Amino acid sequence: MKVAITVLVSIFVVINNLSAEGFLKTDGKKIVDEQGNEIILRAMGLGGWMVQEGYMLQTSSFAGPQHKIRAHIEELIGTEKTQTFYDAWLANHTRKIDIDSLAAWGFNSVRVPLHYNLFTLPIEEEPTPGLHTWLDTGFVLTDSLLNWCAENKMYLILDLHAAPGGQGKDAAISDYDDTKPSLWESADNRAKTIALWQRLATRYANEPWIAGYDLLNETNWPMSNNDMLKQLYRNITNFIRTADKNHIIFIEGNWFANDFTGLTPPWDDNMVYSFHKYWSNNDQGSIQWMLNMREEYNIPIWCGESGENSNTWFTDAIRLFEQNNIGWAWWPLKKVESISGPLSIPKNADYQILLDYWEGRATRPSEQFSFNALMQLAEDLKLENCTFNKDVVDAMTRQITSNETKPFKENSVPGKIFATDFDMGRNEYAYLDKVVGTYQVSTGNYTAWNDGWGYRNDGVDIEPCQDSESSNGYNVGWTEDGEWLKYTIHTEMADSFKLNLRVASNSSNGQFRLSIDELAGSNISVTSTGGWQDWETIPAGNFYLTAGSHSVKLEILKGVFNINFIEFIGQNLSSSGSYPGDFKLFQNGPNPFNPSTTIRYHLKKGGDIKLNIYDSLGRLVKRIVRKNLPEGSHEEQFQSTGLAAGIYYSQLLYNGKSQHKKMILLP
Repeated sequence: MKVAITVLVSIFVVINNLSAEGFLKTDGKKIVDEQGNEIILRAMGLGGWMVQEGYMLQTSSFAGPQHKIRAHIEELIGTEKTQTFYDAWLANHTRKIDIDSLAAWGFNSVRVPLHYNLFTLPIEEEPTPGLHTWLDTGFVLTDSLLNWCAENKMYLILDLHAAPGGQGKDAAISDYDDTKPSLWESADNRAKTIALWQRLATRYANEPWIAGYDLLNETNWPMSNNDMLKQLYRNITNFIRTADKNHIIFIEGNWFANDFTGLTPPWDDNMVYSFHKYWSNNDQGSIQWMLNMREEYNIPIWCGESGENSNTWFTDAIRLFEQNNIGWAWWPLKKVESISGPLSIPKNADYQILLDYWEGRATRPSEQFSFNALMQLAEDLKLENCTFNKDVVDAMTRQITSNETKPFKENSVPGKIFATDFDMGRNEYAYLDKVVGTYQVSTGNYTAWNDGWGYRNDGVDIEPCQDSESSNGYNVGWTEDGEWLKYTIHTEMADSFKLNLRVASNSSNGQFRLSIDELAGSNISVTSTGGWQDWETIPAGNFYLTAGSHSVKLEILKGVFNINFIEFIGQNLSSSGSYPGDFKLFQNGPNPFNPSTTIRYHLKKGGDIKLNIYDSLGRLVKRIVRKNLPEGSHEEQFQSTGLAAGIYYSQLLYNGKSQHKKMILLP
C-alpha cells in the first residue's frame, strides 16, 4: 500500500505554525494544555527504532535483546559493516514521513523508546569511572523527531526503554545482559540513569511539544516493596526539576508497569501514573484498579503501552480508555512481516537465509551476502517500502466511534471479488467470526484470532493461497458454522449476473448462501475438492444489479471449506452491448492490485485491437494484445512482473479510437 500512504500524507498533512498551546500539565485527574483544555494523548510507540527487540525482527528464538542481535550480525559481517547497518537502521526506521503519516491517521502524540547507549557510554566503557561520556547520536535523533512532531502539532513522550544495565529480567525489553550488573545491581548504572535524565531535561526544558518524561519502561525485577524503584524515581525527579519544572513525569509500576506497591502517593505535583494493558478482557473491571488510583490520589492515569492483539481487541480497548478519559499509546508502529501493526516491514528472501543460518537450518552465508541482506532489510524499513495495514489504523480510529463498514478494496463487477477483501468494520458488522482476539491474561488460554496469520488483523482466518487460476495471494480458511463476510461492490451498469464461488475442501459437508442487498440466494452445498488447496469453481446463483453500489453477504451455513473469490459474470453484456459506441474498456479488477489483475473489454463488432499499458509519464511499458478479435466480451490477465509500484493506465485501441482506465499497482 505504498502509494496509498503517500497520497494520505500529501492530502491530509498540513503544516501550520509550530507553537504549542504552552506546556502540558496535570490538573487534578486530567492532563490539560495552558488554556485548561483536557488533552487525551493518543500515541504510537516507535518500538524497534532505538531499541531493537528480537520478536520484531523474527530473531527471538536465538536473540531476544539487542546486544545478542548485534552479536549475531557482527559474527557474520564484522564490526565495521555492522555499524553501517545500524546507522542505516536508525536513519530509515523513523523519518518525517512516518510522523506525517501518524498525524494523518489521527494520532496526536508519539512515545519514543530510548536506548541509553545512543546517549552515553556503558559504565564498563567509561574512560574515567563515575564520569559520563555523552554521545551525539541519540540527541540528534531525538531532536529530529521532536521537530517532526512539532511540525505536525504532535506531542512527544520520551521513554527510557533501555536504562543503563537494563531494568528487567525479561532481557529483550530493556536489552539486559545478565553477564553484567543490572540497573538494580549497580550504583554506577543508577547514577548514569539519573545523569541521563538530567541531561535530557536540560536540553528539552523549554520545548512545549515534549509532553513529558516516562522515567523507566516496564521494570520487572524482584525488590522489597518497590523501595529501590521509588528511590530511583524520586532521585531522577529531583534532578529533572533542577533543570525542568515544565514537563510531566510519567511513572510506571514494577512488573511490566502494573505494580504500584510503594509508589503512592505522588511525590511531584506534575505527575501521571502510567500502566500497560495487554491480552486482558476489555471491560470496566480490567481497569478499575487504575481508576481507583486516579480517584484516591487525584492524579491522571495513562495507558503508556498496549497492542499486540486483534483489530477487535484494539477497538474495544481504545473505546474503553476513551469512555473513561484515559489516553493511550499503541505498540509498535513497525515489525517484520506483521499484520498487527500499522506498517509491516517486508522480509527479503536473503534475510530469511540469515535467519535459517542463525537457527541452525542453513549453511553459513558469505560476509557480502549477509551484509547485502541486512542492508536491504534496512532499506525496506522506510515507510514507502512497508505494507500499510489500513485495517489496523481503521480499527484504532474510525471504528472507535462508528459501527459503519467501509470498503477494504474497490470491488468492481463484473469480475472477481477476493474473499479476503471483505469490508473494514467491527465484528458482527463487517464480518462475524467466533474467535476475534486473545485474552490469555484474563482467561489463562491463548487464542489465535487469525489462524493463518496473513493479510489482515481481523478475526477472519486468512492463509496463503495456492490457486493457480487466480488469486490475490490469500484465501479465507477455517470457516465455521454461522460465520459470515460482507462486501461492498460497484457496477457501472445494470445487468444480470451469474455468480460463482471458488472453493477448496477436504470435507463434503459445507454449505453457504449469498445475499445481495439483503435479498438471499439459495443454500448451496460444498463437496470435497480433494484438498484444502485443490480449487474448484461452483455455481453460486444469479442476481440482477442496478448500476451503483451494493452490499454482498457471504454466509457460512456449514463449515469447513476454504474460499478464494466470488466471481460476477455479466449475462446481458455480450449479447446486447448496452453502452454507447462500438467498444467498451472496463475497469480492471482487482484494482489496486499486485501482482496480477484482469482487464475486460467488449466489442460490438470484430476487428483489430491493441491493448497496451502505460506508466504515469505516458511511456509504453507493456503490450498485452495486438490481434484481430471477434465481437463479444474478452479479458486478459496482466502480470506486473518487473514493474515498480505506482499509477499505470490500460489503453484499448479499436477502429481508430481509444479508451483508457487508471490502474494502481501496489508494492
